[in-house]
Amino acid sequence: MSEFVRLPPESTATGYLLRLSRPRFWFYLAGPVIVGATYGAGSLGELFSPVAVALFCYFLLPANVFLYGVNDVFDRDVDEANPKKDEKEVRYVGGRLVPALVVATGALALAFVPVLPRAGVLALGAWVFLSVEYSAPPLRFKTTPLFDSLSNGLYILPAVIAYTVLAGEAPPLAAIAAGWLWTMGMHTFSAIPDIEPDRAAGIRTTATYLGESKTYGYCAACWLAAAAVFLLVHPFFTALLLAYPVLVFGIVRAGVPVEEAYWWYPAINTLVGMVMTLAGLWVMLYG
Repeated sequence: MSEFVRLPPESTATGYLLRLSRPRFWFYLAGPVIVGATYGAGSLGELFSPVAVALFCYFLLPANVFLYGVNDVFDRDVDEANPKKDEKEVRYVGGRLVPALVVATGALALAFVPVLPRAGVLALGAWVFLSVEYSAPPLRFKTTPLFDSLSNGLYILPAVIAYTVLAGEAPPLAAIAAGWLWTMGMHTFSAIPDIEPDRAAGIRTTATYLGESKTYGYCAACWLAAAAVFLLVHPFFTALLLAYPVLVFGIVRAGVPVEEAYWWYPAINTLVGMVMTLAGLWVMLYG
């Protein structure tokens, strides 16, 4: 996204914080809100209700400041050797601003508690917990193979929250499980470019444990499992999710550097989310 929107200079507080929030990945949290709200709403009016719009706005920017702020504070030493921080992202260099904003944006999530049903409150609590403990002690899931992958189900939880607040109940368990498996594959794929920096820093992840070639297989397996579980929801989602293992095969077969392919996925994921949303709107209006 930052490639199409001119950000303020990195030297300014606003420019630094916008870059810290990873504009390219804003829709990784906000996009699921749109999908969840589309399938939870009974009408277009509900889809654009104040609570749905507020959830989208929160997960578009404040939630990303919270998630990546925690990550950058606790990864300060590791990021010194991470080449992604040289061009695509920024390094946290200390100070009180980022920790203060992490606390503020985390507390802002509590504003939704009064309007969420019990299932939504549980999903929001799980999102906050995983967002913190993925990077922060004592659990720091990102440094434990498999748990780093499992904990990234946090990216599907905004969809669960949005669906729940509009439908009054949790989405089908199979949809949550399939979405969780998809996030596991997506997270581990995104960790492949970090294999060497993480190994140099002594960080153990699923990707560093498996190595690059086996990690491709792990990602494909997660995405195939997600597609299979989605059969319990609707074959349409299965067909859509099969694009991911096919892409992995194509990337490996064509010899595309993972450092390059990694940056394709914000656009790919946005496109897949858009197709899911359009299908949900079709069912809402004509089904």
